[in-house]
Amino acid sequence: MLNSSGDFDAASVARELLRKARKGALATNDRDSHAPYASLVAVATDADGSPLLLLSNLAKHTMNVDADPRVSLMVEDAWAGDPLAGARVSLWGRIERTDEPRCKARFLARYPSAKGYAEFADFSFFRIEIEGAHLVAGFGRIQTLAREAVVTDVVDADDLVASEAGATAHMNEDHADAIALYATNLLGAPAGAWRMDGFDPEGAELSLGRQTLYLRFPERVTTPGTLRRMLVDLAAEARQKSPA
Repeated sequence: MLNSSGDFDAASVARELLRKARKGALATNDRDSHAPYASLVAVATDADGSPLLLLSNLAKHTMNVDADPRVSLMVEDAWAGDPLAGARVSLWGRIERTDEPRCKARFLARYPSAKGYAEFADFSFFRIEIEGAHLVAGFGRIQTLAREAVVTDVVDADDLVASEAGATAHMNEDHADAIALYATNLLGAPAGAWRMDGFDPEGAELSLGRQTLYLRFPERVTTPGTLRRMLVDLAAEARQKSPA
């Protein structure tokens, strides 16, 4: 991904990888051996891009973070073919439990089947506070990034964040045709029953089964009104690109 001056935009690539990720390798410090311990986890993101996890209190990684909250999480472009050719980003920070309803809603929007587990007393939602990240996106495209480059600024987007659930449901229920056009005509994806999982000031997450896409907005949106206009404009652009 290039920025407006034609240079590689490492921060944008890292943020997009996080938004599209649905699984990752979580590294914790083993509370017994003090050696690194890696485990596979389902990943969603908060409005600002902070990773969200649903973990069992009985799992080894949960016991580890209860003793030491320092973690690392690696996510990758799962559709790149050669696993070593695709972009991947490793981030580090501190993890903590969260009872924030928004975090629960965003996670379950991406994993509806996890709703049952989320109601169990021995499962908790966790949020990783990112401190930095390291991106590997190909030859000459390796960069260590500060927290500010990876996390999306949402300080001015409270109304947008609050409207996410309703707006996403409206798009999926009433404008599935537009979502499909975003995927096929704007992002080059195969046709199918694409859904919108959520959005943030920089873009919207789309999914079809296990495949995920990130529809980047041409400009930042911070209110429900600007989001509505953006989605209408993108739908019109997608229709113009439909084959005759």
